Amino acid sequence: MARKPKDPTVLHGHHIITGSDLRATFVDDDDPQNNPVRTRRRILHGAVLVLLVGLVAAAVVVALAIMNGQIKVPTAERSQSAVSVCPEAIYDYTPPETINLNVFNSTSRPGLARSVADEFAARKFIVGAVSNTTSSYRGTALIVSGAAGQSAAFSVQRNVPGSDYFQDGRTDPSVDVILTGDFKELVKPELVDQTPGQLSCPREDRRIVDESAVPVTPAG
Repeated sequence: MARKPKDPTVLHGHHIITGSDLRATFVDDDDPQNNPVRTRRRILHGAVLVLLVGLVAAAVVVALAIMNGQIKVPTAERSQSAVSVCPEAIYDYTPPETINLNVFNSTSRPGLARSVADEFAARKFIVGAVSNTTSSYRGTALIVSGAAGQSAAFSVQRNVPGSDYFQDGRTDPSVDVILTGDFKELVKPELVDQTPGQLSCPREDRRIVDESAVPVTPAG
């Protein structure tokens, strides 16, 4: 009895999927109305392409404008020299007996203003107000005067090592000495430098940044 020929599409009782079966199953549908996913992808791809082309074109236009000088790009240039807030004049040492000064204590040391005022008086300075005050300034001392008192402030500062000069708006030639946390003592009378010179502003850079004129208002 002749054997029945085997079906090549059947293996061990299971149907074998052929290429023709796959093509029949996943046939492309060229009608975009019947394939909304493909339509959305085409729209998205088109929008992205248009955006990229626009960006490239804009970059080219800006680059050409910069090269031709039509657009100037600002650059951050550091100032060659900061505007000084410290007087640059040269002062002679003014005789102490012509200088009116006030002494203020902004430290926690009681009696400091009075003891320093007595030392100035012993050097023949004319001492006026002696009082306590408050200040956030960190340093040795502040020497404060108006424009009319800069020469006197120079002489006072020569007696206070490490002090920093500030100018305020007063019109008289009086000088304020504000003692701050790092103050130790006055220069010994015999060691005071009486040669001409300039006012000292060791914290000028900090003052330019802070844009502060006078860091404290002494109590009268």
